[in-house]
Amino acid sequence: MTNPAVIDQIAPLRHFVAQMTQLVGQSQAEDIVRPKAKALLQDLIKTDDWLPDFCAVPHPQYYQQYLLHADPLERFSVVSFVWGPGQATPIHDHMVWGLIGMLRGSEKGQRYIRNSAGQLEAVGHEETLLPGDVDEVSPSIGDIHIVKNAFDDKPSISIHVYGGNIGAVKRHVYDPQTGSVKNFVSGYSSSQIPNLWDRSAQVRSELS
Repeated sequence: MTNPAVIDQIAPLRHFVAQMTQLVGQSQAEDIVRPKAKALLQDLIKTDDWLPDFCAVPHPQYYQQYLLHADPLERFSVVSFVWGPGQATPIHDHMVWGLIGMLRGSEKGQRYIRNSAGQLEAVGHEETLLPGDVDEVSPSIGDIHIVKNAFDDKPSISIHVYGGNIGAVKRHVYDPQTGSVKNFVSGYSSSQIPNLWDRSAQVRSELS
């Protein structure tokens, strides 16, 4: 009998990773993977108690990008974005498809396109994400945006899924006035990643 005191806190993330691995093993076509990955992410962010504490720590100056999992073949990655009060990204793109699932707090995002003169134009209005919401980005549907914490007095956290190892993807930031482009690679905010695979405590509790 399983000991009820043994709680496998990270099980939802492990389950998500397993499902994503199966999904990209069947197809890597974005039009197939992205909608199914969105449904998986919506299920993952229904609860927020699975995220390890060290992946939820804000920095006083910069938003944090904690790697939760990178597929060994770099077909997808899962990242915890932690926004301190009032923090924001520059205007940037991704160069791969991406999903943004709101876990805690709230984010605001504004999309852009580059016109024929290379200048940025806002697309639509600023959108707000609340817990449980999922937004999508991709070169195929619109890939340039700016994201910020909707709150000036508390952190917010979103879970991002990308169609590649996003910390190693060559991407771009854009000057909001001129639209000029600068290359960048985001990397990750921590060398530590969650240990998804140590289920020893749970398994030991099931020993007779």
